[in-house]
Amino acid sequence: MNPIQQAIVLFAHGARDSSWSKPLEGLQQLLLNQLEPNWQVKLAFLELMQPSLPDVIANLANHGCACIYIVPVFFGQGGHMKNDFPVLLQQLKQQHPNIEIFASEAVGQWPELWQALATGIVSRISH
Repeated sequence: MNPIQQAIVLFAHGARDSSWSKPLEGLQQLLLNQLEPNWQVKLAFLELMQPSLPDVIANLANHGCACIYIVPVFFGQGGHMKNDFPVLLQQLKQQHPNIEIFASEAVGQWPELWQALATGIVSRISH
């Protein structure tokens, strides 16, 4: 088995209803369809759902992953992104010093995401 060289982890809040993660699974598949085969795309959750971010990172580390990009799929910059995530990210970097772990800002901070949403809304109300 070849080691996983690079991975993207889509990190979301989680919910009690298991169907809540369906859109994230769709995004995961879209990414897998666009990336080279040596990439992995995993889902991880802050609470209420599994797997947790530490569990996903540990699993990737155990499979020889060298570089992990965490993408927080959060729209707002609330307490989880301002307080909880930076602490968790620092802990993960300390626990896995041999892996490069990067994190983007929350997707809700991406202007291109909001433009895509606005375009989608306008196209739906224009019909």
